[in-house]
Amino acid sequence: MTDQILTVSTVVAAGSATTRDEAIREAGELLVTAGAVTPAYVDAMLEREGSVSTYMGNYLAIPHGTNEAKDAITRSALSLVRYSQPIDWNGDEVRFAVGIAGLNNEHLEILSKIAIVFSDEDEVQKLIDAADANELFTLLEEVNAE
Repeated sequence: MTDQILTVSTVVAAGSATTRDEAIREAGELLVTAGAVTPAYVDAMLEREGSVSTYMGNYLAIPHGTNEAKDAITRSALSLVRYSQPIDWNGDEVRFAVGIAGLNNEHLEILSKIAIVFSDEDEVQKLIDAADANELFTLLEEVNAE
């Protein structure tokens, strides 16, 4: 599996988006900047959201591309954007947009690790309270472990 799925450079402590689609773009652009996906993948993330919501509960959404966008992925990666004000995600409140791109189904393992963290309300509160991107990264660094 790719060693560094999540890096400090793909964590943003204060996202600027105010809408669901802006949040998807913000999470997706971090993946593009990291060299993990092409810009076409961001479009596929928006397309996926149009057909099925990626809201997971506990303030978390995990936008990702469609199966047809697999060719736009160059390596597995994760981005995380935290919002100080909840974003309306089809009627649900989202404070964390986790963009995900996975090669060879690596994203399934990553998704399970993220789900475990976000299933614990105390852990979610720690993420909400984290001072900056470095602290967020430290709290989520275990997603990189094999």
